[in-house]
Amino acid sequence: QVQLVESGGGLVQAGDSLRLSCAASGRTFSTYALGWFRQAPGKEREFVAAITWSGDKTYYTDFVKGRFTVSRDNAKTTVYLQMSSLKPEDTAVYYCAAQSRIGAIDLPGLYGYWGQGTQVTVSS
Repeated sequence: QVQLVESGGGLVQAGDSLRLSCAASGRTFSTYALGWFRQAPGKEREFVAAITWSGDKTYYTDFVKGRFTVSRDNAKTTVYLQMSSLKPEDTAVYYCAAQSRIGAIDLPGLYGYWGQGTQVTVSS
């Protein structure tokens, strides 16, 4: 089992920055990457970014490239999502998830472990 706990969400204004954290524990060695997804009201959950546990590869969806940065600490227990130049359309519940099956990095179905989510609200 892998346990994931997100933190760092909140209410910010457009153009502000925010950093989300995801603390991982348990059998993280059995997973391949840690991803960030988000879900806005009435919309499907969508991929945002991911990083391999080794830290050698990062992935981003097009609409966050240049604004969001995913990283992890050296102890490989916490993964961060630094969000800059936030827009109202970034408003969503953000989830971290551990990829437990090999495949496309942006498929939610390949992630077997999920955190509880943290709300990010960006006002205009």
